[in-house]
Amino acid sequence: MAYDFSLNEVFEMAIQIEANGAGFYRKAAGFQKEPADKEFLEKLARMEDKHKQTFEAMRQEVSDAEKQQTVFDPANELSMYLKAMADSHGGEGNPEIADSFTGEETMEEIITTAIGLEKESILFYLGLKDLVPPKYGHDKLDHIIKEEKLHVAQLNGFLKKATT
Repeated sequence: MAYDFSLNEVFEMAIQIEANGAGFYRKAAGFQKEPADKEFLEKLARMEDKHKQTFEAMRQEVSDAEKQQTVFDPANELSMYLKAMADSHGGEGNPEIADSFTGEETMEEIITTAIGLEKESILFYLGLKDLVPPKYGHDKLDHIIKEEKLHVAQLNGFLKKATT
């Protein structure tokens, strides 16, 4: 049985993913001995916080039709399900990745990992596009994907600077 998501549900996941992403960078920053590296990773965490705020603002603009739940949820378990999906989708801010940090990772390894996770997030959102019917805001998923693509570009720029 297929499950259709509403745009509101997708934003709920996107907000959780961004919160996880901020946690990813803060955890990596906590291991850094060099103040400049620590500050850089904290800056990336703040960027994730801003993404989260952007998605929260976008969620406020969701129409009533786009907020409509697509499944019957008498036990009110949908939010838990959406959080679990956001935590386990394998991309940006996956808590398991952040928990695996040992403190031995180089800045290049951290940023390269982050780029890979951001790309996985883009694929996750592209897959969700097939699960959001047009009447539930399918077209607006492109805004989320655009934000994630911009973040990949920014991280690639940071990586180039770090390795030159």
